[in-house]
Amino acid sequence: MPRLEARPEPSRAMMLASPLLAALAMLATGSLLFLFLGQEPLHAFYVYFIKPASTAYGVGELLLKATPLILCGVGLAIGFRADVHNIGADGQLTMGAIAAGCVALYFDGVEAPWVLPLMLVAGALGGMAWAAIPALLRTRFNTSEILVSLMLVYIAYLFLSYLVHGPLRDPAGYNFPQSKMFGESATLPLLVEGLRLNAALPLSLLCVLGAWFFCKHTFAGYRMRIGGMAPAAALYAGFSAPKNVWLAFLVSGALAGIAGVGEVAGPLGQLQPSVSPGYGFAAIIVAYVGRLHPVGVLLASLLMSLLYIGGESAQIELQLPSAITGLFQGLLLFYLLAADLFIHYRFKPRQRALTNPAEIPA
Repeated sequence: MPRLEARPEPSRAMMLASPLLAALAMLATGSLLFLFLGQEPLHAFYVYFIKPASTAYGVGELLLKATPLILCGVGLAIGFRADVHNIGADGQLTMGAIAAGCVALYFDGVEAPWVLPLMLVAGALGGMAWAAIPALLRTRFNTSEILVSLMLVYIAYLFLSYLVHGPLRDPAGYNFPQSKMFGESATLPLLVEGLRLNAALPLSLLCVLGAWFFCKHTFAGYRMRIGGMAPAAALYAGFSAPKNVWLAFLVSGALAGIAGVGEVAGPLGQLQPSVSPGYGFAAIIVAYVGRLHPVGVLLASLLMSLLYIGGESAQIELQLPSAITGLFQGLLLFYLLAADLFIHYRFKPRQRALTNPAEIPA
């Protein structure tokens, strides 16, 4: 049977081509999927990928959904570069939303310009506090940060559900599990009249710029990159692995928490049983499709956002199930991993063992 053999270091062009090949393979598989579902592929692709962004409102929704993906994806990419795998960004987003929501409700009726900045700080601290748990357990007890951060996501979900069903439920809300609507001073200003796009977008672009500068021009970014690429070399150079773990989790937790603020202080305007359709998990795909580079994450977030709004359009116009969005996301990740496998490795046939003495060369 053939065996896998590592290739020489792949070129930058090959690494950048990998996401494009994955996207093309996703589209090819999607055309077969639409055929099996009884849809004409060209019309289905138009409804899914073109029509949602063909109007100004559609472009606004595209950028609106891309914003939390950018924030979560940039934070995760910084950690992944250091080989620190934070899988719990959705939980950190939820805790950031809870912290910001508590601030908004505590200062309900206060019309002051400092309420919104205080919510952003509270959201970042909430996400950092939730991310600090797997960081502490990883550095102190060598637990798996993947399992711990993942399990904490569902604890955050249940905590939010408890709050909106109990202490934070709107007494005038007809017993619906939701908080009061936030005041005007606790909501993000809109960028364009008539669209839901808000000030979280320029904030996310600033985070992309800051992440690029951090990774490219700071010693901490260099230390994290070396720690991920060559752990033995990093240890020999005296770089602290626990410091990398803490920094990766705190940065990604803060950005995920700010993403949560953008949801509850933006399109939602209140706390609800669910504040995220899975942005934190989709951001994992975004980080890898973007090649763990801040600018690549920005572009990958736009693609993933298009998959979200395209799925909603396909549900309405083509009567397709909601799972179609997750299916396209899974296909994209599958083909990306497959492309990376063939970039880094090649199949080499095993040599047949010589058992006959006559076959042994003299």
